[in-house]
Amino acid sequence: MYIEAVPNRDSPPAILLRESYREKGRVRKRTLCNLTSWPSQLIEGLRTLLKGGSVLPAGSEALSIRRSLPHGHVAAVLGTVRTIGLDRLLGPEGNRCRDLVLAMVVARLLAPASKLATARALDPATAAHSLGAVLGLGTVDEDELYTALDWLAERQPAIEAALARRHLEDGALVLYDVSSSYLEGRSCELASFGHNRDGKKGKLQIVYGLLCAADGCPVAIEVFDGATADPKTLATQIDKLKKRFALKHVVLVGDRGMITQARIDDELKPAGLDWITSLRAPSIKALAEGGALQLDLFDERDMAAITSPDYPDERLIVCRNPDLARERRRKREVLLAATEKALAAIQRAVERRHQPLRGATKIALKVGAALDRHKMAKHFDLAITDDRFTVARQTEAIAAEAALDGIYVVRTSLPAATLDDAGTVAAYKSLALVERAFRSLKTVDLQIRPLYHWLGSRVRAHVFLCMLAYHVEWHLRTRLAPMLYDDDEREAAAAERTSIVAKAGRSPTAQAKQSRGFTDDGLAVHSFASLLADLATLTRNEVVTAAAPDIALTLYARPTAIQRKALDLLAIDPARTQ
Repeated sequence: MYIEAVPNRDSPPAILLRESYREKGRVRKRTLCNLTSWPSQLIEGLRTLLKGGSVLPAGSEALSIRRSLPHGHVAAVLGTVRTIGLDRLLGPEGNRCRDLVLAMVVARLLAPASKLATARALDPATAAHSLGAVLGLGTVDEDELYTALDWLAERQPAIEAALARRHLEDGALVLYDVSSSYLEGRSCELASFGHNRDGKKGKLQIVYGLLCAADGCPVAIEVFDGATADPKTLATQIDKLKKRFALKHVVLVGDRGMITQARIDDELKPAGLDWITSLRAPSIKALAEGGALQLDLFDERDMAAITSPDYPDERLIVCRNPDLARERRRKREVLLAATEKALAAIQRAVERRHQPLRGATKIALKVGAALDRHKMAKHFDLAITDDRFTVARQTEAIAAEAALDGIYVVRTSLPAATLDDAGTVAAYKSLALVERAFRSLKTVDLQIRPLYHWLGSRVRAHVFLCMLAYHVEWHLRTRLAPMLYDDDEREAAAAERTSIVAKAGRSPTAQAKQSRGFTDDGLAVHSFASLLADLATLTRNEVVTAAAPDIALTLYARPTAIQRKALDLLAIDPARTQ
């Protein structure tokens, strides 16, 4: 380590504590601390110590660590927030609410927790990491965070509009999907029973719809009553795209449960928007029975464009995935066999000599329970009387269904000259990026649920806060991809695919990372969470000297090779993340 005076334009030189290190045969240097505000005698004393001299009586401890806090993950996340300019979108500097919202966004990625736990992690007395100190927050309490949430709620429309200007443009693809999360308590006006995606029976929930750019970057989110059906959320998104984001024309990509015929006729067409979605199984069956979809199309290919008078001014792209077909056939046979086994047990109960099962109602109840267990009722013919029960497979119906295994149909209003068949199918399959966002929001990284807020406005603000955190995570993952199990060469993988219909593969580089567990430069491959945990071990230390015990020196631990690589990919210096 050494002390260096660095010219600072029209101001006095900056006095920096630095160290030199060697990387890949080159000598590099990094700043450990800014000493400009130190008294000159203390700087000179430290300079003497660094040169091997002595400024203390023999036996005295020159330096002692007063406190050490995890810092590397703070530097990575907060530095990325500032790199992408999200802090400026939140509001101007010097605003307490803005700083607290910024802290909550970062903290959501560091350690998602309740507002009380987050306040304690930020407060100097109970700090769990360096974030509060780096932002200069001082004492933080829970009520302040709720006030900041209310402030954020008022700014949500303006922030989303700014994100849309960055990531969306006229003519672009916009991905939209809906999910839900359960709440604790029964006081929130948004909480209702509805289609439960969390597997939490008896829990009230909210519904939220997420808008993403074509690359999966989240732009806007909206919360709805928990009983809201997916298609009912579409109108507000169209209004948002057209009015708030001032986009004249976009292509909305949504699943078949979202973009229904009624939504197309009543909302998308009047708004002048195009769409990409898919057909439900009954509609595919109708195409096959009407002759528009002929199975011999797939004798030598796995994708074909067809037309149907039922879908005027639209293109239908029929795809058949043989891997998906085999899996559906396997699952059907397993469920059929399980259902037959359960029904056979009921037959034996009806036919046994000792205390046989009697009564059409009793028999029907047991049969209904068995059929409901595996959802296979449509595939069996049943005959029930008071003393008899027979069952048989509907072999012809099963064969007809099996013939359509692996077939899905993408529908779009776009002409082929604008987006070809393969591009249209790829656009529809990109909805998987929104599903990834939901996984991160709900379970993997950000843990949006369960929600404890009572006020609808607070629930909306909390969900928006989590979306902003995922926005930062998306940028972090993009930059850190070479060190993660994430595929950082998706274009190369896409180029090797024989067909867009086939399951997406991973690039050779990603496969190598997966199999070896190491990158090409010998560093351990990480998940996103484990890399943040590794970065957290790079500490921010408050150090005092025996010569001046009232003046604290901030020193940072030396990064490991993995930490240095991550920080270099992010172009972040942990000592300068302020």
